Amino acid sequence: QVQLVESGGGLVQAGGSLRLSCATSGRTFSSYAMGWFRQAPGKEREFVAAISWSGGSTYYTDSVKGRFTISRDNAKNTVYLQMNSLKPEDTAVYYCAATRGSSIYYSVDYWGKGTLVTVSS
Repeated sequence: QVQLVESGGGLVQAGGSLRLSCATSGRTFSSYAMGWFRQAPGKEREFVAAISWSGGSTYYTDSVKGRFTISRDNAKNTVYLQMNSLKPEDTAVYYCAATRGSSIYYSVDYWGKGTLVTVSS
């Protein structure tokens, strides 16, 4: 069993930055591909970013390319999402996800409980 705990959400003005963290339990963190989804009020959950188990491959949804950066530190069992140039439309609950598969874009085995990001205009 893997537990994911997100942190770093909050209220920020448009154009600002936040860094989300996802700390994981267990000794097999480096064997999981990780990533982030988000769910805005009244909308379905959507994919944001993914990173391979080694950190060598990353993938982003088009709306965040050039503004968000996903990274991981396998020694700390933590994955990060650096969010810059935030826009009001980035407001959502952000969920950390993990998979034994190749990418969380295709399947998710574990979810965190989410952290709220609110971007004011």
